[in-house]
Amino acid sequence: MKKSQARMMNKKSMEPGVILLAVYLSAILFGTLLLKLPVSENAPLSWVDALFTATSAFTVTGLAVVDTGTEFTLFGELVILLLIQMGGLGIMSFSVIIFMLLGKRIGMKQRMIVQQALGQLHYGGVIKLVRNLLLFSIAIELIVAAFLAIDWVPQYGWGNGIYYSIFHSVSAFNNAGFGLWPDNMMGHADSWIITIGITSLIILGGIGFTVLIDLYENRSFRKWSLHTKIMVTATIGLNAFAFLMILLLERGNMATLGAMPFTDQLQASWFQAVTTRTAGFNTIDMGAINPQTSFFMMILMFIGAGSGSTAGGIKLTTFIVMAAAMVTYIQGKKDIHLFRRTIKPEYVMRVLSITMIAAFVVVTGTFLINVVEDMEFLPLMFEAVSAFATVGLSMNLTPMLGDPSKLILIVLMITGKVGPLTLAYMFARKHEAHYKYPAEDVLTG
Repeated sequence: MKKSQARMMNKKSMEPGVILLAVYLSAILFGTLLLKLPVSENAPLSWVDALFTATSAFTVTGLAVVDTGTEFTLFGELVILLLIQMGGLGIMSFSVIIFMLLGKRIGMKQRMIVQQALGQLHYGGVIKLVRNLLLFSIAIELIVAAFLAIDWVPQYGWGNGIYYSIFHSVSAFNNAGFGLWPDNMMGHADSWIITIGITSLIILGGIGFTVLIDLYENRSFRKWSLHTKIMVTATIGLNAFAFLMILLLERGNMATLGAMPFTDQLQASWFQAVTTRTAGFNTIDMGAINPQTSFFMMILMFIGAGSGSTAGGIKLTTFIVMAAAMVTYIQGKKDIHLFRRTIKPEYVMRVLSITMIAAFVVVTGTFLINVVEDMEFLPLMFEAVSAFATVGLSMNLTPMLGDPSKLILIVLMITGKVGPLTLAYMFARKHEAHYKYPAEDVLTG
């Protein structure tokens, strides 16, 4: 009996989700040790702050307890940049590339781990996907960095201008939101080059690697997969809606958009609409936004961007399928249809599970932070949602939090990065029932 239990425990401990979590935690701890080195700090950094920064970078969140550009040396900033790149593209992707360069065979277990890390439905073709996404990522980051340098090289000189361009290009494509200025991007709110460059990277990084490959290989809308059709149309629609809402909600706020010229208001509204769902950069003072705007932004953060992307949240496809299921029920129909395709019932159960688990995690995190902090409820909830959705926006609250709150946010960031459903699978007892109970109706609604 004991041997059987031991075999079951050993089998469970070797599941892809468990291995993935162990790899993530190892990378975060290694990053923490690097950030604690004297060569990384301009000023002494506590272990909790180092752990928080490493977690925020690797989970591509962007929440910062200290100012990245002043508190860390160049070496420390490069450590953060490496963590962002590994976290965004996936540390398992880097491992696969190294194995391929060494001529090693990629086994089934490794493919399954990469499949979970990239959020793919099947492990077939993941090695090709890893190779393509790495090449594409490096290429697009360098191209947009050159575009950003058009603005920043004249301002900061060749050395700093190129470095700032590369750092923020990597941070934006990986949807991390780490900036090298104390006010993040507020000093560049009037630059069309920065607005176009950063938001383009955020959208490309957040739409998902499988979508980008599908768009490259199939130029016709009819040939796109259902996932690609949902992601492209929903991304355009949601970004446009968010842009209009933020413009309307904040245009009269003199502390954010109100004092800007109209063209700058349009830029800042578009920038914030794109970055709120996934990245965490800001060109307006987040601590001064209206309460209704902060609540709207929390909804956007909770939804997030694409599956298999560098972004967090419950994912846009999850939200669309859930909304389609609601409309289908209201219309009295049986099957859920999107773009002349039927959504399988098991996927509806999946999106419902993801949403409920995510909501439970956010509510629990919000409650715990409110227990240990004597601050206003809405900014603390904003912080919790931002951490779980790995967005990184803050209403200027993160540096003021105590260590217990930082540890809670660390757990939320890791949960959001791994995925709530993956964690639930890891700790659930799996058994297949060979029987059914009698059905009975339950009063609902």
